Amino acid sequence: MNKITGLIAATFAAYNEDGSINLALIPTIVDKMVNDGLAGVFICGTNGEGPNLTIEERMLIAEAYVKAANKRILVLVHVGHSSIAECRKLASHAERIGADAISSVAAFYFKPSSVQNLVNSMAEIASAAPNTPFYYYNIPTLTGVAMDMIDFLEQAENVIPNLAGIKYTASTLQEYQACLNYKNGKFDILFGYDEMLLPALAVGAKGAIGSTYTFAAPLYLKVIQLYQEGKSEEAAAMQMHAVSMVRCLVKYPSIPAQRAIMKMKGFELGKCRLPLVPLSQQDETNFKAALEAIDFFNVVNSVVAV
Repeated sequence: MNKITGLIAATFAAYNEDGSINLALIPTIVDKMVNDGLAGVFICGTNGEGPNLTIEERMLIAEAYVKAANKRILVLVHVGHSSIAECRKLASHAERIGADAISSVAAFYFKPSSVQNLVNSMAEIASAAPNTPFYYYNIPTLTGVAMDMIDFLEQAENVIPNLAGIKYTASTLQEYQACLNYKNGKFDILFGYDEMLLPALAVGAKGAIGSTYTFAAPLYLKVIQLYQEGKSEEAAAMQMHAVSMVRCLVKYPSIPAQRAIMKMKGFELGKCRLPLVPLSQQDETNFKAALEAIDFFNVVNSVVAV
């Protein structure tokens, strides 16, 4: 697979009223991503509540996404789990159904003790899908695993033949830039902090994965367009709309708040699973009022990327 350019939406899990997974909504979500101009979807990750799902559910979701995408957009499947044996089952399944790439976080209960330990763990997972590009999912704020990513690339390139790169969800732009430039850009380093997309573009980002691209893609695509046209002030002003939205969002638990935005945009995703809980009705009302006060919905609806 060539390097990914553009935006990949980290989509949210959808549940029925009884708490079971809602597979029927997936084609509608995929159609929205295609129509919004996204390059792909990243499924069963943080926002897709991968750790809250059984591996059987994750396999069903992956199958539904691959079928609905029908090669119109890329499908990247997160296969991370606290058990490497389960990771391997998910990875093998993703390859079998024709996923475009797989990705895994570090184990988050018994954590890797060194870069070499992390590399060996990822190699074990990636080898279960040897013909599918593999991305290490670096998200230290959630896994508690914060290793030097240049050290990771130096060691991993020798033992993970299908290593495509890193899903880099950390705010350390200097390390992100170093990874981008490692061996003249050998690896695909996808940026994962939506509210820092513009600074990431400035240091060389070409592709990004994020949750808010699920409901605000036009805004971010406009940021990219303006940046590429050399209109730095306009790009910064457009990025500021995203920053303002995220500033509203972080006053609440992140995933329930973003699921509430999806609901406001007409996508009923059901209740998230414990220990996550949906926003209270009062919080949802206050959150919507805050978003309307910054004109968020009108901005997203009015942006037209040329």
